[in-house]
Amino acid sequence: MGRPQIWVGLAAVAVVALAFALPALADDDVLALSEETFEKEVGQDRGALVEFFAPGVYILSIFSFICRCGHCKKLAPEYEKLGSSFKKAKSVLIAKVDCDEQKSVCTKYGVTGYPTIQWFPKGSLEPKCKYEGPRTAEDLAEFVNTEGDCDNSFKCCRADIRDFDEIVLDGTKDVLVEFYAPWCGHCKSLAPTYEKVATAFKMEDDVVIANIDADQYKDLAEKYGVSGYPTLKFFSKSNKAGEDYDGDREVADFVNFINEKCGTSRDPKGQLTSKAGVLASLDSLVKEIVTAGEAEKKAVFTRIEEEVEKLEGSSSRYGKVYLKAAKSYVDKGAAYPQKEIDRLQRMLEKSINPSKADEFVIKKNILSKFVA
Repeated sequence: MGRPQIWVGLAAVAVVALAFALPALADDDVLALSEETFEKEVGQDRGALVEFFAPGVYILSIFSFICRCGHCKKLAPEYEKLGSSFKKAKSVLIAKVDCDEQKSVCTKYGVTGYPTIQWFPKGSLEPKCKYEGPRTAEDLAEFVNTEGDCDNSFKCCRADIRDFDEIVLDGTKDVLVEFYAPWCGHCKSLAPTYEKVATAFKMEDDVVIANIDADQYKDLAEKYGVSGYPTLKFFSKSNKAGEDYDGDREVADFVNFINEKCGTSRDPKGQLTSKAGVLASLDSLVKEIVTAGEAEKKAVFTRIEEEVEKLEGSSSRYGKVYLKAAKSYVDKGAAYPQKEIDRLQRMLEKSINPSKADEFVIKKNILSKFVA
């Protein structure tokens, strides 16, 4: 049977999130456009992401080949996953143009290198922008969700099969694993909830939501004491023997459990809560700097610097935000925190990508500690 393998889907830059079953990836999930069909599909009542590519392969000899566009070849499976992910989304079109066959279209849109990926807003035949980000299904999906003002919940992005030990026993990750059986009715009922949990933690680098077909890998199920389906076990960074999850099975229940175990601060929709980024060890010093006289503020700031130097991991990252906020408070005055909070709130009300939204929420939470 080989080594046990685990289905996972990467839902964020370094976050592994899972779909219950990996959708089939078919070329027709990405619409191939021609000179005749381009304007019938693009510029209509939905936004469109269009890849302009060159697939040509030229035979150099009977034994050797050269691919004209290696980057196109590398992108192809990711772009197909993207198409599969959005195939049911009515507000977005995922399409492609073969520039070998449709030279006039590619010339019209100024394509000089391959692949070129452009975003066409709803109702426009003029591209708004060229996609310059990482070429993974996950990153492309994030871009489409932002530009298309939609929230695609299909999670096939960067889905992969990985070795169980590599994922679950990674000492840098906290991992929640569902042991399921394909024929299990309760497992099927849990699937959409479990996927929402994965989506909620897609921005967390150290949190993994995964599942494994325990019916196929019976030895592995026996090793971890699995006797019924679905069985959920949590493998923390410090306990790779695993512990049973015996809580309720609503999204909020899973989210609360993971927040408690992993030190995260997410709500069921994946948004950061007001606790995100807040450090009790620095809050006491913030209170001091807020109430200190002008002559004393710099001395308290120095103590904040010293405390931040002791921090590690994500706490160190948050500490730097505290430090920057404290410096601005000293330099710009007591009115600065509220002004900056208001500015960040205006930004959050716009369409921004999830990672930037997280950054702004953390800044807001920390700045709020400086508001007297």
